[in-house]
Formats: sequence, C-alpha cells, structure tokens
Amino acid sequence: MHRLLTALGRGFKEKIGWKRLGIAASLLIIVFAVTTLVRTLKGVDTGIILTALTEIAPHRIALAALCVVGAFCTLTFYDFFALRTIAKTHVPYRIAAMSSFTSYTIGHNIGATVFTGGAIRFRIYSDYGLTAIDVAKICFLSGLTFWLGNLFVLGLGMAWHPEAASAMDLLPPAMNRLIAIGCLAGIAAYFVWLLMGEGRRELGQNGWKVVLPSARLTLLQVLIGVVDLGFCALAMYLLMPMTPHIDFVSLAVVFILATLLGFASHAPGSIGVFDAAMLVALPQFSREELLATLVVFRILYFLIPFGISIWIMGTRELWLSVLQPWLERRRLGEACTAKARVRPPIKGRQS
Repeated sequence: MHRLLTALGRGFKEKIGWKRLGIAASLLIIVFAVTTLVRTLKGVDTGIILTALTEIAPHRIALAALCVVGAFCTLTFYDFFALRTIAKTHVPYRIAAMSSFTSYTIGHNIGATVFTGGAIRFRIYSDYGLTAIDVAKICFLSGLTFWLGNLFVLGLGMAWHPEAASAMDLLPPAMNRLIAIGCLAGIAAYFVWLLMGEGRRELGQNGWKVVLPSARLTLLQVLIGVVDLGFCALAMYLLMPMTPHIDFVSLAVVFILATLLGFASHAPGSIGVFDAAMLVALPQFSREELLATLVVFRILYFLIPFGISIWIMGTRELWLSVLQPWLERRRLGEACTAKARVRPPIKGRQS
C-alpha cells in the first residue's frame, strides 16, 4: 500500500502537479460561478436596480465608506507585522502601508494575486535591500494573517449560525457546525503547537526558512485579520436592504465564504464569483436590491482603492524614474557651475 501511494504521488507530481490542479480548480470555480450568475440574473429589471441604487441612504453609504477606510488601514498592518516578524525593522511603517495597500488592491483587481502582489512588493521593498526570498516570506506571513482571521471569524459565525452557510454549501446546519468547530479546533491546535515548541517555530528548508510568530504574537496576528474582516463585513451590512432583516453574524458568514471563493478563483476583482455566491446565499432578498448593494460595495471596496493605488504607484514610478534623476542632474550642474565661478585669489608681488 505504501509503495502504491508513493507511486501515485510521484505520478501525480509528474503528470499533473499542484500548479495545474490549482489552475483547473480556479477555472472550474469561475465557469460554475459565471453560469450560476447568468442563470440568476435572468429576468432582472435594470430599471429596478437603478431605483434601488437611489434608495440606499447616503448616510449608510458614508458609514460603509468609513468602514472600508478602516479595513484598508488595518490591512496596512499585514505587511508591517510580517516585516517585524522577519526582523526587517529598518523598513518604516509608511513603506509597509504603501506596499500592503497597493499590492492587495492592484493584485486583487488584476487577478493572480500571488504573482502580481508579489511583484509590486518586490518593486517597493527592493529599494530597502530586501531580496526575493524576503518578499516571499512577507507574502507567506501576510497570507497566514488573512487565513487565520478568516478561519477564526468563519468558525465562530458558523458555530453560532450554521444555517447561514447552508444556502451556499448545500450542507445541513449540523454539518456546518462541525466544520466550524473543526476550524476553531485547527486554530487551537496551531496555538498549542507554537506553545510546545522550544523557542520559535520555523517552516521551510534548503535556504528558505521563515520563523513563525510566537503564540503571543499570533494572537495579535489573528486580531489584525479579524478587525480587517469585521470592517469589510460591516461595510456590506450597512449597504444591505432594510427588509427582510438579516443579522450581522449571518451576513458575515456569507460574506466570508463568498470572499474565499473569490480568492480561490483568482478572477480579477473576484468578479462574477463573489457576486454569484452572494446572490445564491441570500435568496430572501430581491435580486435587484442585492445587485444594487453589490454595485455600491464594488465601487467603495474595489474601484476607488484600485484607482488610488494606480495613482500612488504611477506617481512613485514617475518620481523614481524621471523627476528624481532630473533633480539630481540639476543639482550636480548647479554645483559644478558654482565651483567654476569660484576662482583662487591672485597673489600680489612682494616689494
């Protein structure tokens, strides 16, 4: 049996591989989501959607926008925490904040976040002497923060309201509660594993090793992820139609599941996948009203931050590639001109 499993594993790596499997899974999620979305949107009245957009109270949009700002402010600590974990303390917070914000928003909107986000991080952090391996560690620790926060909130939410996920995963509430308990148990086991280790735990080999945060710091790591998700879910909750009523925890469960599906698809901006998941999981709401909510949320959480990130990176590249070299050449020219104007004094003849 051991030889059979070994042979199957070797054959899987040679013929298929995890990379191809991941691509196939992403394509499958996208195709299924788009098919579901097209089927769900049949018969939708665009006029009602426009009317629903005008019915969302301006103060609720303003509060949702503040929650989005809070979410992205919390997001800046993903990279800052990772930098301190790998002992790159010379990188200031403002650089970590810029890297975290731009890599997430541009990477998530373009798609293939692992590659696009990593490239943006390397472009920024390379100016501070960080290598590709350092950037890979930052991406890993930031991803760990995201997943720990997601699993913790999802575990609590599904344990409290397991039926909230049933419309999406088609599982009975009892099974969803077991999954939730499994998520929380997994996080608890991770903490125990960190506590039982002598010193700090490490992952990796062959020159690539990342030191994991201690159990005490992992609590902070989980808190960062929870606050980020809490702000995002609250923004969506504020934009939801007033009737029928839905409690915050149930919406948070649906929101997190839809977000995870969007990330798994690697679709640009999770477009189609996130929206289809929300529409399927919340059938009690009018499709037109829910679509209006999704449109406003996309503008606040995806489009506006994406535009800001493009402006930030464009301005930075313009400064580094054009303006800064021009200013340096100008200063050098002025210094040379000033030096040429200064002549040594002529010594007079002695009588």
